[in-house]
Parts: sequence; C-alpha cells; structure tokens
Amino acid sequence: MAPRKLKAFILSSLLLILSVGLVAFSAYLLTLDKRVRDLFAGSRWQLPAQVYAAPAELYPGLNLEREPLRHELARLGYREASELQGPGTYAAGKAGLQVQTRAFDFWDGPQPSLQLGIQWGEDGNVSQVYDLEAGAPRDIVRLDPMLIGSIYPKQGEDRVLVKLSEVPELMSKGLLAVEDQGFRHHFGVSPKGILRASIANMRAGRVVQGGSTLTQQLVKNFFFGSEQTWQRKINEAFMAVLLEVHYSKDEILEGYLNEVHLGQDGNRAVHGFGLGAHFYFNKPLGELQPHEVALLVGLVKGPSYYNPRRNPKRALERRNLVLDVFREEGLITEPEYEAAVKLPLGLAGGRSGVERYPAFVELVKRQLELQYRKEDLVSEGLRIFTTLEPRAQESLERRISAAMPQLEKNRKMKADTLEAAGVVTSVDGGEVLALVGGRDTRYAGFNRALDSRRSIGSLAKPFVYLTALMHPDRFNVYSILPDEPITLERAGSKPWSPMNYDRQLHGPQPLVNALAQSYNLPTVYLGLQFGAKAMRDTLVAAGYSGDAAPVPSMFLGAVEISPLEVAQMYGTLAASGYQASLSSIRQVQTLDRKPLSQSQIKLKQTLPEGPVYLLNWSLQAVLTQGTARSAYSVLPGDRAFAGKTGTTDDYRDSWFAGFGADRVAVIWVGRDDNKPTGLSGANGALPIWTQVMKDLNARGLDPVPPPDVEEQLVDPASGLKADEGCPGARSVPYIRGYAPEQFAPCANAAQSAPMQWLRDIFE
Repeated sequence: MAPRKLKAFILSSLLLILSVGLVAFSAYLLTLDKRVRDLFAGSRWQLPAQVYAAPAELYPGLNLEREPLRHELARLGYREASELQGPGTYAAGKAGLQVQTRAFDFWDGPQPSLQLGIQWGEDGNVSQVYDLEAGAPRDIVRLDPMLIGSIYPKQGEDRVLVKLSEVPELMSKGLLAVEDQGFRHHFGVSPKGILRASIANMRAGRVVQGGSTLTQQLVKNFFFGSEQTWQRKINEAFMAVLLEVHYSKDEILEGYLNEVHLGQDGNRAVHGFGLGAHFYFNKPLGELQPHEVALLVGLVKGPSYYNPRRNPKRALERRNLVLDVFREEGLITEPEYEAAVKLPLGLAGGRSGVERYPAFVELVKRQLELQYRKEDLVSEGLRIFTTLEPRAQESLERRISAAMPQLEKNRKMKADTLEAAGVVTSVDGGEVLALVGGRDTRYAGFNRALDSRRSIGSLAKPFVYLTALMHPDRFNVYSILPDEPITLERAGSKPWSPMNYDRQLHGPQPLVNALAQSYNLPTVYLGLQFGAKAMRDTLVAAGYSGDAAPVPSMFLGAVEISPLEVAQMYGTLAASGYQASLSSIRQVQTLDRKPLSQSQIKLKQTLPEGPVYLLNWSLQAVLTQGTARSAYSVLPGDRAFAGKTGTTDDYRDSWFAGFGADRVAVIWVGRDDNKPTGLSGANGALPIWTQVMKDLNARGLDPVPPPDVEEQLVDPASGLKADEGCPGARSVPYIRGYAPEQFAPCANAAQSAPMQWLRDIFE
C-alpha cells in the first residue's frame, strides 16, 4: 500500500476508533447520568415508619410527684440546667420545675415549644401548670413523645430524615472541616486528593487510600459497596461530577447528612445524623452540644472502629481530635473547646429509645400489617403513634429483670434458667401500655408475650365461676359447694380424678371462699353443673380466640393461651363485661402529617354486667384472704384489687392476672423447655405483679353495683340474711331478686319470729 494511502487508512481508522470510543463513552456517561438522576429525582430513600410512645401529659391534679417527672424528662433526653436554655431543657427550683418543651406535630395538631412552670401540692400531686411566657395557667400540656423504634426495610437501613435547615451549623460546617474542606469549591472530585491517594496506592500495589470528596462518598454510599477497585473509583468519580451538575451543594450536603452510615445495632444499620442523635444521645439533632456533635462527625471515618459503646477510649480520642479541628477552624471558642474535651462521651444508656422496646414494637408491626402493605411500612415515612406508656414499660422491664436472678437463686437453679413475660393494659379502651417478651428486654427474638401459648392453670377458674353466676336461680357468691372426691370416666383413657392443690379435703365451701383459696374439687363440681362447652363459651366471650376441646380438664386450666390474650380476657372482666380489642396504635400519619387512620375504641358488651360484678367482688377475696393475700404486704391496704393466681401441673407455669380501676397486668414465669420450676403463681408471678402495680400507683377498685345488682347483709357462717344481731355480718352483692330471704339463726328477726307467732294467735 502506498504511503499516502496507508497514512489515510491509519487516520481514518483512528477517527473511526475515536468516534466509536466517543459514542461508547457518551453512552457510558448517559447510563451513569440516568442512574444519578433517577435516584435523586424522586424519593431518595426508603423511609422507615417511625414509632412513637404515648406522650406524657401534664395537668393540675396529675398523680405524679416531682422526682418521677424529672426521671420522665431524663428519659426523653431533656437536659438539666441552672435556667432554661431552649427546647429540651429544664431547671429545678424550690417552688417546682421549669421546663421548656420541644415543639411537636401531634396527630391532632402542632404544639409549639412552651416554657412551663410546674408546682406541686402537699399531697404530692401536680397543683399547677403555668405558661411562663403567656403568664397564664394551662389545663393540659403534652411532652414530646419518645421515638421508640422504626419499621425498616429488610436490608436493615434505618434513618430519621432531616432537612439542612434543621441541622446545627456546627455539624454541617464541622463535617466539611473534617471530611472535605474544599467541598464548596470543587466539582465533585479533588485532583489533589486523587493524586495523593494514587501515589499511595501505586506504592502499595493495591487500593489502600481514598482521595474521595464528600460527594464521592455520597455516591459510594448510594451506589456501591465497600469494595476498593479501580473500576468502582472511576465510576464513582464520574457520577460525583454528574451529581454536581444536576444538584446544588446544599442538596448534596443534605443527602450526605441523611445517608452517612454511623453504626450498627444488630441487623439494623443506623444511617444519617438524625437517627444518630437519637441512637447515641436520645435527643433531637438540634439539641446536641459541641462534644456530641464532634463524636458523630468523628464516627464518619469508621463507625465500627470508633464505636463508642465498644471502644470508648478510641472514640474519645477521635472525638477530641475533631473538637481540635473545630477550634482550629474557628467553629468553637477556646473556652468551649476546653470545656468540651473534659466531658465524658455522654452516651444515653442502652439503646436510648430507638429500638429500646423490641417486644412492644413487634406487636405494633403485627397490628399494622393487618391494615397496611409491608412495603408501605418500610418506605413511606409513616409516623406511628402508639399506646406505650414509658413509665409502665420501664417498671415492667425492671421488675421482671430483677426478679429472675432472685427466683433462680431461691430455687437453686442455674442462671438464665427462668423466663418471663408480662403485659399491662388500660381498663378503659384496652390500650396496651407495656409489653415484655422475655427477661432480656432488649432482645428482639422470641416474643413470649405474643407467641408463647402456655397452660393457664387456675387463671381459668374465674370463668367457671362466672358461668355459674350467670344462673342466679342456682348459684350466688355464698352458695355452698362440696369439696369431695370426683372421678370421671374417659373413653380410651384412665379415669380423671382431680385433687386439691394441698391434696386435702376442706368440707363444704362458700363459692367465694372456694375461688379465693383456688380449690380444685369445688371448681370441678361447679363446672360439671353446666358443662365444659358452656365454660368455653364464657372464655370466648371474654376474649379467648383458640379452639381448645371442651373437656372437663379445662375447668382447671388445661387450655393454652398467650399472656397478651389473657390480658384481653381479664381486661373484659375489669371493664365490667365490656370488651375492647387490645390495641397498641393510636394513629398513623403520612410523611406530610396527614392522618391515615385513627384508633377508634369499639366497646361491645360480651359478658353480662351483673354476674361479672359478682365475680370481681369474689376475686377481691383472692387478694384479701386467698392465695394472693401476700400482695398487701406491698400494695396499699386501703385500695381494692382483684385477680387470680395460676399454677399448672408440676409447677411448670406460674401466673398472676389482676386489675385495679385503671390498670390490668398479667405476669407469666416459667421455662422455655416446659420443665418444672417449683414456682406457684403466688411465689413466682405475683410478687412481680404487685411491684408493677405499686410502681404505677394503680387506682383501687371503687365498684358501683350495676342496676341488676342489689346488696344485702349476710351472715358468712350460714350464707343467710342477717341484721344487727349477727356479729361479723357483711354486705354481699346478689343479682336483684335472688338475695336470700330467710334470716340466719343469729338474726334478731329470726329469734323474735316465734314470739310474733304467739302474738298473732292471741290477736
């Protein structure tokens, strides 16, 4: 080929190669550009649903003393100061407390930040809530609710979205000072940084150092894993430039603040400074102090390596180094620096509210999934307002955690042998206030409160007695029941011969005493009068949803039920036969604060009010003179409570379920392997129940008889009508029209009857 033709051929070939290369490069850039724009044009993140506890309310007459309120404020991350210093602070004085609340958008409207004065009366109750700025008293004020968890995607990313305007200036400027000082000036990549890193990588023969800008880090977090390859670095650089072309510096910075990985909580990845503030310090981002801001900024370099809970010394050194950068850049003063470096890390205890209550949040998830798609719960940024009462939850957790080691020690068991579960609900409305699924209250594993279905033992007996009391023509609270041996023949099995707990016979027993002492034989006799099917119908009417076979052993508790469902059943008794399905959710809101749904309390009468009143009157005797009489060594003696102990065969399960006027609580103690524990309901579950009810200052019962109930003075010895002539006579409730008409032998009226007969003759 002639030189001229060869030259032309080479030139045309080069042009062709160049053209093909340009087309390919353009296609490559267009592909990257589309990826960048697709992600940032719409929703940039799957936003988990945020789950909130019920807010604490402050109002005159509130039964909450000063120190418990300070504890409540500390639980919410409020900071004590000598004077109010902005939202989330409080000051203590001789006259009371001053509190500056945080602004919060509640389900029924926004509440601004308020400066309040709170005073107490001599009775320990709140006497006044005063708006310091308006100079006027307030009827009721809510504190901001605690963020207690999130419902996040399967890949485990959790975050609390924040706007750049909500981020403290020290954090945004401090982040750039530490991570990317040239952020405001570069175009997505830093040639100097790349050159420096390239030299280090060539010397090492592999990628050991990055020259990434903050924009590149954001691209990496969005699109790439943690692998260090040349191909990834090239893609990352081009995409960073494209990101800078399409979006402003503030948009990129805001994206980074919400995306950066700041730690791991089991399977849950903590992303963004908004969630980081809650996870590490239990407070909103805007309330962080310089030393707290510095710790979060320092974690960006390596959240695992500098994990402050696992490596506190390493984290402290990193935090102080960041504080030094803040000082050098003029972001904090010398006195602020000197004060900050002397402070401890200041981490909130445990998991600081976020995922603090995994068992309760699991109940919330299950109830939400009945109404919403799972993908909406993990991507739409819903706000879930729940019924959880932190004070009740804390008490239930503390009492269960403290009781388990002590019970094991008393029974000479190996550590971690026993397990427990508990539920606290409100009487009015059936709200779940607290729920514990195991002794390790932070473990999001097997939830015994929801999923452990165990034999309930004597907790079933009240429903046998209620079935009988629904027939007032045959039974009342002082009906005499036989305590005699019973043997029932069963086809294909051995005869069933139940015995009393103490294996003794006690003679004829008044119904109320047989229930209080939890005698088995009178209970079986009573159950047989109407049959197991009638008793099961009563269980179902109270809230039981299972399908246990209606056999006589059901009278003594041979039916397996979860603690939550037991709480539903006893809640129906506490509410005088009116049932409200237990709920953990008050309202669901969209990301833009629009309501999606609100819990509506739907009460339905499922049990007759009169017989339930008689039963509850009898259940009070369980605590005053029966198997749970030790409760009043802890509870105030002037308050009436009702409940029932439960013990299953071979002491495998220990139960107590009971209630006052405002609270229902159920406690179960046992072993996961179903082996005997040696614990009865009275010495296992009951002590935990009594401590919880005391902590909550639960109101005692103040029963008002329903219209179909009348009270009559009765002689306990005979169960007959009494008057002032009978010592020890007591007022007893009866279904109207069914009270005994015959006077007891001790009554004056009975003694004077013969004389009246003589007078009638002579007249």
